[in-house]
Amino acid sequence: MHLKRTAFYDIHRALGAKIVEFGGYEMPVQYTGIIEEHRRVRESVGVFDVSHMGEVEVRGKDALAFIQKMTTNDASKLSGNRVQYSAMCYADGGIVDDLLVYRMADRFMLVINAANTEKDIAWMKQHVAGDMQLDDRSDDFSLLAVQGPKSLLTLGTLTKADISSLPYYHFLHGNLAGVDMIISRTGYTGELGFELCFPADVATGTAVWDAIMEAGAPFGIGPVGLGARDTLRLEMGFCLYGHDIDETTNPIEAGLGWITKTEKGEFVGRAPIMKAKQEGVTRRLVGFVLNDRAFPRQGYPINAGGSPTGSVTSGTFSPVLDRGIGMGYVGLAHSKPGTALTVSIRNREIPAEVVQPPFIGK
Repeated sequence: MHLKRTAFYDIHRALGAKIVEFGGYEMPVQYTGIIEEHRRVRESVGVFDVSHMGEVEVRGKDALAFIQKMTTNDASKLSGNRVQYSAMCYADGGIVDDLLVYRMADRFMLVINAANTEKDIAWMKQHVAGDMQLDDRSDDFSLLAVQGPKSLLTLGTLTKADISSLPYYHFLHGNLAGVDMIISRTGYTGELGFELCFPADVATGTAVWDAIMEAGAPFGIGPVGLGARDTLRLEMGFCLYGHDIDETTNPIEAGLGWITKTEKGEFVGRAPIMKAKQEGVTRRLVGFVLNDRAFPRQGYPINAGGSPTGSVTSGTFSPVLDRGIGMGYVGLAHSKPGTALTVSIRNREIPAEVVQPPFIGK
């Protein structure tokens, strides 16, 4: 299999990153260490290369109708320069992917998960209808996430755009570090942060990267790999496709009812989702905290009262809480916060308690 490389690959190599295959790309999983990189984002500012994410543009008179049909959230509520978290579902209500919908003046842009790009685009192409055009722009853009409490101070020196008053899940077109780009107030860490979308060539990418690193030097800025990206999102209880959600899960049992607007009208998967809402579900995705520093991993059994009730979908050691945390699907009777569970880890039953995410910052 031929693996792709982002415009920052040589930078990652020069920084000594551990490179792994992820979503068809050679990507940095860590540089100096996951815990150190995690804490950098929680306490100061870090930079992620997320250029492996896919971008799809939808244009034309029927673009909104297409977005409404394909996604669970209500894109008609999006005014210009706003971003919306949403999902695409199959006809049976299983989740194709979770994604971001950008509402621009003349088009929509969908940001989709790297590992799902080919599948997502093929699924969308099956439903193209009317006056609209679907364009895969994934190879045309670089995407950097600058996240952490010092992210605004870092980027503010590099642009004249008013990013300080940019609301959460909004974006603007501006010039930063001499490059015209989309600057969005988004991210998957739970911290103040921005995502920068600009042309995917090495020279441009290097110039932007170097400028950000120089501007953030007084705050201890550094690169952050996919490992800390995962631990950061998990501390916030954010879902990861392929772990907490996939084609076998529906948005209601996954706790994504808040992005599933069945009242907006017909969309793919609406009928089974409405049925799940009306009749209830048999399991729920929950967060849990261990009373141990053990590391729960995907697939580990979750038990209640000595009997199986589910399994771990995501798990990690939380650097902030100094203990193991995770998410998993459990039977409805065991899904309430405060419920006592155990997680089977290396032939030990580790006590756990159901909690309502986020795990930190409450």
